[in-house]
Amino acid sequence: MIPVIALVGRPNVGKSTLFNRLTKSRDALVADYPGLTRDRKYGDGKLGEHDFIVIDTGGITGDEQGIDEKMASQSLQAIEEADAVLFLVDGRHGLNPADEMIANHLRRSSKPTYLVVNKTDGINEDIALADFYSVGLGSLYPIAAAHGKGVRSLIDTALAPFAEQVAEARDQIQLESKGIRIGVVGRPNVGKSTLVNRMLGEDRVVVYDMPGTTRDSVYIPYQRHDKEYTLIDTAGVRRRKHVKEAVEKFSIVKTLQAIQDANVVICVIDAHEDLVEQDLHMIGYVLDAGRGLVIAINKWDGMQKDEREHIKKEVERRLGFVPYAKVHYISALHGTAVGDLYDTIEETYDSCYSKWSTNRLTKILEDAVSEHQPPMVKGRRIKLRYAHQGGSNPPRIVVHGNQTDALPGSYKRYLENKFRTVLNITGTPISFEFRSSENPYAPKK
Repeated sequence: MIPVIALVGRPNVGKSTLFNRLTKSRDALVADYPGLTRDRKYGDGKLGEHDFIVIDTGGITGDEQGIDEKMASQSLQAIEEADAVLFLVDGRHGLNPADEMIANHLRRSSKPTYLVVNKTDGINEDIALADFYSVGLGSLYPIAAAHGKGVRSLIDTALAPFAEQVAEARDQIQLESKGIRIGVVGRPNVGKSTLVNRMLGEDRVVVYDMPGTTRDSVYIPYQRHDKEYTLIDTAGVRRRKHVKEAVEKFSIVKTLQAIQDANVVICVIDAHEDLVEQDLHMIGYVLDAGRGLVIAINKWDGMQKDEREHIKKEVERRLGFVPYAKVHYISALHGTAVGDLYDTIEETYDSCYSKWSTNRLTKILEDAVSEHQPPMVKGRRIKLRYAHQGGSNPPRIVVHGNQTDALPGSYKRYLENKFRTVLNITGTPISFEFRSSENPYAPKK
């Protein structure tokens, strides 16, 4: 399984800054103000050859009360969930009593721990590290999270012990699972296990009308119309304040790992409830992982006409950020429209793994540029010369030209829509990479 890294430390040592750098996002709030992160946050990390899940946590000081006490318990829980812990300290402020308290807890936890001295840019590194040798957690890892200094070597070191384990797990999944791997995710009690049983045609997964019955991810290979599939049923993901049992807390990580293992993910939403933030967060994680997405609005049977109209408007309003994902209105209990999911799953899978020639992609790029020229930058027109495919699942298209760093977001979205329409890409995000050619006339440094 994909390894899990937890970022812990007292407030304002740079955990959220490091989280954003590892996930290449701005999901974690960052400001020079202690205690800004109140809850633990999960992200999809990728650095070099490493894929991992990273958990950002609130700070621990040791004298928490009220909301801060709950925030500290979130950090301690993240340690239990993690395979490795990055313990961040502030190289500018030196050793703090709260640092020693956290270090004592980490020693008792027996989790692989790396003492990371942050904010070492612009100061004498030896002086910054001197205070922290007394903590007794082994080697020190100086970094500057804000600028990325030392982050790559830190992750290489932290994940090196898991490389063989991850490779074996992936080989095992490839060996045991056949055909398209379909992940089924969603909040508890939305009907995931009922949908899995309906798709299988038999009761292979425990179904009980109590949230949280499924505790782990279950991989089920089967055949339908002579085609092979593997269904991945996952434990539900609910809002953090409702997660009480320790075993259920671990199910969140299992769900995120199952998304990584899937080719196409069905996100199940309860039609009797409006879309909530947790649904959107789950869809966002599927997109961050680059997996194909199918949305199933379940429990559609028995709803009144005005209720159906309301939920359709909600779906249109709140899921506008994934217009390419097909929405199915189903009843897993009675089987209504469940069979229609397979056509969309096949279509989405084909889009995820399609191969296109450089010639075809370049022709689409040329047509897009001729229809709508890139803007001028400092009196010079941005030129986009050719495109080629850089990978699959999600499809990655590499565009070469000059001054591509200055290409505005609106033009990138225009290109994505153009390629998506012409190539008929459904249900999956498209990743674009823009590369600028070196100017041969630029003065040499």
